Order: sequence, then structure tokens, then C-alpha cells
Amino acid sequence: MTAPEQDGRRRKGERRRKLLIEATMRVIERDGLPAVSQRVVAQEAGVPPSAVTYYFPAVDDMLVAALTACNDDYLAGLAECAAAPDPLARLAELIVESSGPRRAYVAAEYELFLLAARHPALQAEATRWVGAVDAFLAPLVPDPVRRTGVAAAVEGLFLRCFYAADPPDAAGVHAILTTLVGGQASAAAETSQSRSADSGSSA
Repeated sequence: MTAPEQDGRRRKGERRRKLLIEATMRVIERDGLPAVSQRVVAQEAGVPPSAVTYYFPAVDDMLVAALTACNDDYLAGLAECAAAPDPLARLAELIVESSGPRRAYVAAEYELFLLAARHPALQAEATRWVGAVDAFLAPLVPDPVRRTGVAAAVEGLFLRCFYAADPPDAAGVHAILTTLVGGQASAAAETSQSRSADSGSSA
């Protein structure tokens, strides 16, 4: 097999795998975790069951892949937030998307996180998410105890925007986050500016 043929097969396999993961997430959102099976996912994706078993020999494999995909997506979003001029404002926008176009991701991720509490194969992905949120908040909330509290609030706001009949908008979530972070972010910014000034003076 030539290199272009191998690349073509690889790309086709990646597209098929992504299609099946997205179908798994839709099933979780609509019917919950107990509804996930290779047959149901195949029907949702519009492919024969053999196509599912080829990529995911067991249901657990599909669940791990779905949670990994959710995490990859949200971690990319956190990276964009961290690079924004106002990280908390961008995070607020990401959170409120839970009430709209990202509902499937939020539903799947929270269902899978609950399963991760009693499923070792999913624990690594749950830990990866917690670590990413902590890393995002660290420059804004240096105190680790307060940071843990703010991280818990972030997760709660994702969930509230998902289930509330009248979820808060981005401005409301931003106000909540700013209040929770409080003087910690200002202190961190002042420390950073001071260090930069000291470095410039010594240069």
C-alpha cells in the first residue's frame, strides 16, 4: 500500500471514529448512559453494527472515547480563555454555551463524570479536567484553597446553565466569577507587574 493510500485510510478511519463518538454523545444526551450500546450507536450514526465493533470492541471503549473527546474540546476552550484579554469574560461565554449549542457536550460530560466516580477507566479523564481548570485559575487565584472553591463554582455554573429554565447570561456569569475571584486576581496582576518592573530595572 502506498503512503497516500495509507494516509487516505487513516483519515477515513478518523472521520468514522469521530462520527461514532458524536453519535454516542447524542445518545447519552437524549437517553442517558444506560441506553448506550453498540447497536444503538450504530443506528444513531447510520452505520452497520460491525463498523462500531471495529473501532470500539466494548461499550466501555466508546464511553472512554466520548469523555476524552469532550475533555479535548473543553481543554481547547480553556486554552482560548486563558489567552483572551479578559480570561474570566471568555470563560463566562464558554459556560453559558451550556444552555445552547453545547448542550450535548455538557450532558455527555457530566453523565460520564458521574460514571467515572465508580469506573477506573474513566478516572484519568476526570482528573485531567480538574487539573486543567486548576491550571487556568492558578494565575487568577493564587491561594489554593480559594482556587478549589472557584473551580467548584465553575463546574456548578456549567451545570446550572445546562439545567436551569432561566439560565444566567454571560454578563451574569462573568459577574459571579469576578466576585468569587475578588482581590485575588488583582493581587496576582500587581505581583506580575511588579516582577516585570523589577526585571526591567535590573536590566
